[in-house]
Amino acid sequence: MARSFDLLAESPAGVEQVHSTLKDEKYWLARLAAFGGIGTLESLIVGPDDTVAVTMIQDLRHDLLPGLLARVYPADLAVLHKETWIPINGGQVRGEVSFSARGAPGSGIGTALLAPVQNGSCLKFNARVEIKVPLVGGTVERFVGGHVVKGIAATHRFTTDWITGNA
Repeated sequence: MARSFDLLAESPAGVEQVHSTLKDEKYWLARLAAFGGIGTLESLIVGPDDTVAVTMIQDLRHDLLPGLLARVYPADLAVLHKETWIPINGGQVRGEVSFSARGAPGSGIGTALLAPVQNGSCLKFNARVEIKVPLVGGTVERFVGGHVVKGIAATHRFTTDWITGNA
């Protein structure tokens, strides 16, 4: 059974500032480095309509996995992480985020809306995590989902800090 998780986070950075940052390869490389340097940027494509499509691979060595995941997945994991950010009406940006673990029965998908607010922008994010492991799947879903929400919040803070330091 899949589990859903929600997050709401505000930033003093405006929607256009955040969207512009998502087009910058230096941002993505710094983001990967800031979160442990365990991944690679496979592709960054900015379309003529300003859609941003990113693919990353995160290599999670078994010894880096938290105890619960290390017990469920006895080998190293490679996580395929994709993000697409699409400008829509009203000065908003819609995001789609997905991840899937190669060699493991788990995946997740998320939808985001980055909208202007009086003093910056607000990110509304909903994630759905599904881990297909008998008996412990629900426990692992709660664990992974909690980390997804914490990770999105940390990424949002990193993005705000990146904009401040690189404006």
